[in-house]
Amino acid sequence: MRVALMVPCYADALEPETGIATLQLLRRLGIDVDYPVDQTCCSQPMVNAGFHEDAKATQAHFVDTFAGYDYIVAPSNSCVRNVRENLTAVEQTDRTREVRSRIVELVEFLHDVLQVEDFPWAEFPHKVTYHDSCSSIRFLKSSSMSELREEPYSKPLALLSRVRGIEIEQTKRPDECCGFGGTFSVLEPATSVKMGQDKVADHSSTGATHVVSGDGSCTMHLNSCARRLGLPMKFLHIAQVLNGDRG
Repeated sequence: MRVALMVPCYADALEPETGIATLQLLRRLGIDVDYPVDQTCCSQPMVNAGFHEDAKATQAHFVDTFAGYDYIVAPSNSCVRNVRENLTAVEQTDRTREVRSRIVELVEFLHDVLQVEDFPWAEFPHKVTYHDSCSSIRFLKSSSMSELREEPYSKPLALLSRVRGIEIEQTKRPDECCGFGGTFSVLEPATSVKMGQDKVADHSSTGATHVVSGDGSCTMHLNSCARRLGLPMKFLHIAQVLNGDRG
């Protein structure tokens, strides 16, 4: 099985520990992972800002970089969503369609593809809540949506429940947006901050000391809101916890 690791550009620049933990975790699980060094961006910032046609060269480079792999694993729900749904500025060749169909988010890869049952090296002796991003719930369907009144399920919580010592708490509104939304936080800062503060307060009300998520962009926003509210919460990517980070 040929597997490539795709590290989001914001993680590469601001949260390198996420990419490192993902690489180490996949290797612990016996996966021979390639890291294509020429990778750049998946084009999400341009597409989200409305510059779809201007994303063509970036998308063409993404296809050239990741074509030929069985799976392209990324520790980011929003990037995976962008590749699957929005990589349409570039010509839709067989290679493009192959790349779009073979990218998977880390939780999907662990839960659905590898079906990992145990993380024997992982211990996390803390009370945590999990933050599901909008992309993870409503596009990748990693967790159930309350508005659909579905039978509750959560792939990331199923994985975290296999970590020794972890205590998982549930927020009152688990699938509510944190207010980040990329350019939304820039164009509507007051609304974005209020949504983030409400979300952080919900996490804090559970008594959890740590917030875990599969999207570092959301937790970057929530971490900023928590610091401004004086809430001493810590934020980690799920790859770090599953890889054995003890918080």
